[in-house]
Amino acid sequence: MTMAFSKASCQTLIFALLLLCNLRALEAQTPAPAPGLSYTFYRTTCPNLETIVRQQLQTVFASDIGQAAGLLRLHFHDCFVQGCDASVLLDGSASGPSEKDAPPNLTLRAQAFVIIENLRRLVHNACNRTVSCADITALAARDAVFLSGGPNYSIPLGRRDGLTFATVNVTLANLPPPTANASFILESLSTKGFTPTDVVSLSGGHTIGIGHCGSFSNRIFPSRDPSMDQTFFNNLRLTCPTNTSNNTTVLDIRSPNVFDNKYYVDLMNRQGLFTSDQDLYTDSRTRTIVTNFAVNQTLSYQNFINAMIKMGQLNVLTGTQGEIRANCSRRNSNDLFILPNMERDQDEKVASY
Repeated sequence: MTMAFSKASCQTLIFALLLLCNLRALEAQTPAPAPGLSYTFYRTTCPNLETIVRQQLQTVFASDIGQAAGLLRLHFHDCFVQGCDASVLLDGSASGPSEKDAPPNLTLRAQAFVIIENLRRLVHNACNRTVSCADITALAARDAVFLSGGPNYSIPLGRRDGLTFATVNVTLANLPPPTANASFILESLSTKGFTPTDVVSLSGGHTIGIGHCGSFSNRIFPSRDPSMDQTFFNNLRLTCPTNTSNNTTVLDIRSPNVFDNKYYVDLMNRQGLFTSDQDLYTDSRTRTIVTNFAVNQTLSYQNFINAMIKMGQLNVLTGTQGEIRANCSRRNSNDLFILPNMERDQDEKVASY
């Protein structure tokens, strides 16, 4: 009897140790700030920066929490294409269409651009032109996570704004489509230095937001994707009755407006919306990571924070590189013939949009 008890205890201990090792393997160290970035970058030049951004976004989200997902996605689409330089905010020019005009960015929320410009106006009114649009976009994404129920965390600041935007082809090449499988996404993001854990962590941003029918029509037409839950499929076919429907649906059916780990629970129940979501649970390389995040929200948060800080430092411009834009949608060189007070007038128009 004593021997049997000891054997059982030993097996329990081994299981616990294996689980602990598995969890620790997922615990990445918080990335150090990239050269030129700092957690205290605006301590003297704009000490109230984060308070200004957060208070404004509290007001925005109080009337429309859906904008949180729009701001988070805007940061993703900025950083993955030629780095976190606010190039996605630039309007097109005579040289060609901007990143905004590339197919993956056509579904970015128009109001997200307005919110960023309003934040820029508030910050510059308080601190002059000391804070970049790139940093404001990064802060807005962080606060979008926190103010929708997710973790609060600090991010390194000191980014400068880019002088150019990427071509449509470059944009397409750097933003994996929602129809991509896990192999494609893992390979694509590995070139930017992301591990499978990073990929699953960043995908957790889909715990808030919406998706358009066209982004997942391949999974419900002409028939149900075998990896999709039948009831989930039936409901999606009601939302998207034809393969040309332009309706939208939530990305996370359990808590669509709350930043939590329910996205991973959805995947375990075969209720991920996009191929790029559900295949993370289908693929053996990422399945265990999804499972661990589904049962341990603290672990999912920790890894999300690390991956976001890592992503937020992709190819950043610092020091004397780039510029600090006076208007997030255009380069400063375009402002040469703006008369005094014109920018303030334009800001007021944007703010009342």
